[in-house]
Amino acid sequence: MTFRVILNSSITKTKNMLKKQNMSPGLLRLRAVLSAVALIALISGAAVAHADQFDEQIKALQSQNNAAQTQINSLAAQAGGYQAALNQLNAQIATLQAALSADEGKQASLQQQITDNQNKIDLEKKYLGDDIKAMYVDGQLTTIEELATSNSLSDYVDKETYRTGVQNKIDGQIKEINSLQAQLEKQKAELDLVVKSEQDQNAQLASAQSQQQQLLAYNEGQQAAFSSQIASNSGQIAELRRQQIAANSRFIGSAGSGPTCGGGYPGVWCNAPQDSIIDTWGMYNRECVSYTAFKVAASGRYMPYWGGRGNANQWDDDARAAGIPVDGSPRPGDVAISNAGAFGHAMYVESVNGDGSINISQYNAALDGRYSTRSGLSTAGLVFIHFP
Repeated sequence: MTFRVILNSSITKTKNMLKKQNMSPGLLRLRAVLSAVALIALISGAAVAHADQFDEQIKALQSQNNAAQTQINSLAAQAGGYQAALNQLNAQIATLQAALSADEGKQASLQQQITDNQNKIDLEKKYLGDDIKAMYVDGQLTTIEELATSNSLSDYVDKETYRTGVQNKIDGQIKEINSLQAQLEKQKAELDLVVKSEQDQNAQLASAQSQQQQLLAYNEGQQAAFSSQIASNSGQIAELRRQQIAANSRFIGSAGSGPTCGGGYPGVWCNAPQDSIIDTWGMYNRECVSYTAFKVAASGRYMPYWGGRGNANQWDDDARAAGIPVDGSPRPGDVAISNAGAFGHAMYVESVNGDGSINISQYNAALDGRYSTRSGLSTAGLVFIHFP
């Protein structure tokens, strides 16, 4: 829809609404032009004083808090996943470390056996060398000479048999040790591969663990930042509400609170959670301005759609801008405005007493969304909007 269509539609709606109120053609044209000018200012982004500045501020802060809490919940779920992954990695690392430690122990044991066997081989080779050397020295004699030098043939045979036996025994031991050594070397080579694989896996798990820890730390940092934002926003909201309750203190008290749906306020609005519905005039339900807007309209008078959602402390300015009289003299049916506090407060003047004090009905004076009344209220610091 184009801007011109929107503008023409707005002017037509305004004319039709005012025609129902039997206004003159000249006034109709004036009101239609004023509405068009207001729409132009709104669309063009000009500075327009809305009645919802502080309520919108609170709503924005609450919306930020809700969004931040959603982020925290999402991050907490992610953090649970990160922690579960960390727990799994830690368990895998612990299992792998135990296996690696056991295998490294086996590796050291095999290495020691290999070293011991090598020492035995070296010793047996020394024995064999000595024996061969002795045989070599003895071998300088010819067989005839050896026979001649032997006490008997039997002595010769015994010496030869002994040397051969010793040589065979040493040679067999060396072969046996060499075979064992080869087995140990094979086992160690296989174990070295296992240990290397376990070390590589351990390094990969450690890297994954570090990444998960970084993700978890970053996640927790984000949660802390969002929690800090929520705390800050909540503090601002609490301070705004504290200021308003303090400003409204003289409107709260002696008459106490009546039924939730007091003053004839429609049940569809008063029975719903506060600030959950926008009423006919663009106000949040169970707010002071929603109630006073309803009372004005219920009395048969014209209540403008100011497009705001709540702050009473701008109603008197909005009324003046709309040509509605505002002064310090109360009349029954007026809307009394207090500009004190962050939001101000709007009350409906039920009657005026002879001493000049007023009797009022209201909603949300204590920021609890409830109906209450006050009698004999001083008019000091109040202004009164005389809706026609």
